[in-house]
Amino acid sequence: MLAASLMLLASCTSYKNVPYLQNSDKVDLSPATMLYDAKIMPKDQLVINVNYPTDPDAVKMFNLVTMAENTTSTISSRLSSMAQVQTYLVDNEGYINYPLLGRLHVGGLTKTELENLLASKIQGSYTKEAPLVYVQMSNYKVSVLGEVARPGQYMATTGKVNIFEALAMAGDLTIWGQRDCVKIIRENEKGEKTIVPMNLNDANIINSPYYQLQQNDIVYVTPNKTKAKNSGVGSETSLWFTSTSILVSLTSLLYNILK
Repeated sequence: MLAASLMLLASCTSYKNVPYLQNSDKVDLSPATMLYDAKIMPKDQLVINVNYPTDPDAVKMFNLVTMAENTTSTISSRLSSMAQVQTYLVDNEGYINYPLLGRLHVGGLTKTELENLLASKIQGSYTKEAPLVYVQMSNYKVSVLGEVARPGQYMATTGKVNIFEALAMAGDLTIWGQRDCVKIIRENEKGEKTIVPMNLNDANIINSPYYQLQQNDIVYVTPNKTKAKNSGVGSETSLWFTSTSILVSLTSLLYNILK
């Protein structure tokens, strides 16, 4: 009965470490009502498209499009002749070189702020009314490592991804992942790096400034003690079997020689 009670207690203790957002009924979610909008950072690649429905030629010079050489010799070469939209690479100081408008500082702006900035600069000089400007970060990605089902890099096409969405893309945590010790590795526009531990069991994570991931964030799920112990046992067991096999082989060889 004592052994059964201890096993039941251990089982209950382990279960408490598994569910996410355990205290959600006690969390003030009012700070989390503001919609997140990612800010442009150095090394981002921006796709910018400008459209002016009444006179498309008036803004044609603002759209970078390159046509691959058309050899028309094979199907693959004909496919490669399709137009590919070029991207603008944000330099380390947060600038891009934009046609006609020159060197523009875009670092720290949101997607919407850059769209409004370009529309205001184009209007008046090149168009009577504000053109339609569309901006997208083409390389918005996060990396998920450690105790997850599918570690790797994942693209966020919407320019917005939170920690739970990133873990979902990676197939969620394995049974060996520590829910209360998921680390976010982040680098800001100055190259300064921070490592922040996150507790997925605590619903207050919703209000954390690290809940919404930024481009190039790394999410690392720490393995628990059970995984570490099992790893040690596995290597020790393998070594034991190897040593035993060698010993048996030597004993058999000596027996055959001395027989």
